[in-house]
Amino acid sequence: MKLKILLPAEIFIDQEVTKVTAEAENGCFCLLPRHVDFVTALVPGLLSFVSKAGKEEFIAVDEGILIKAGPEVLVSTRNAIGGLDLGTLRRTIEGQFEALSDQEKKARSVLANIEASFVRRFLKLK
Repeated sequence: MKLKILLPAEIFIDQEVTKVTAEAENGCFCLLPRHVDFVTALVPGLLSFVSKAGKEEFIAVDEGILIKAGPEVLVSTRNAIGGLDLGTLRRTIEGQFEALSDQEKKARSVLANIEASFVRRFLKLK
């Protein structure tokens, strides 16, 4: 099988694999080369794969879409981190997700203020 992990600005991984394991909204699943074609929404978590050499590798992925079509597995996600051992990967993920969470909170607060201002001005137009 060919695994491609696509980020908005680059192709993160493009290699031959023998097995892919990931997590969807309804739980974990495993894809092997003769698995039926498949589409699912991924939740943030770990995606693992076994390379042709038999080495298992782990990649942290943000939410995204996984498509298995014939011999190809395509994953489209906003963020992915790989190449680290599991302990380091976990700490890196926690730090990045915490930073993203803070940014999202600030963005939501700004948006709420803009919406409230819009409503106040709209009501003044009466």
